[in-house]
Amino acid sequence: MSTSTTASVSTHILDTSVGRPAGDVAVHLAARMGRDGDWQALGGSATDADGRCKDLPALPEGTTHVRLDFDTETYFAKKQAAAQQDAPALRDSENGRPVFFPEVTITFAVVPGEHYHVPLLLNPFGYSVYRGS
Repeated sequence: MSTSTTASVSTHILDTSVGRPAGDVAVHLAARMGRDGDWQALGGSATDADGRCKDLPALPEGTTHVRLDFDTETYFAKKQAAAQQDAPALRDSENGRPVFFPEVTITFAVVPGEHYHVPLLLNPFGYSVYRGS
């Protein structure tokens, strides 16, 4: 929850290759104060069955930049192990090729008093992100 002196962040992930939420994706949150400040790891969470990450840590007062790190490699590895279809991502994995995007890192600026919802649209060979509501 944002206050007049802090911002807040939430996120969710949609796996566009199947048109469903991406559950059980680890998400880590870091923040810094000022463009040249050091990143401070704040903790993390994982997406639920609806692809939402509802319990990210609060941002410290004075935060100006936020970084979300998504562990997409583990998600795709679990998904590929469970799948029975012959999709391109599965063929690549079976041939020993790594996941194309093993992680996705999104960095954005924040101002106190605002909430930032940052959805990630994800597939094995691309992703898109935007400021949601």
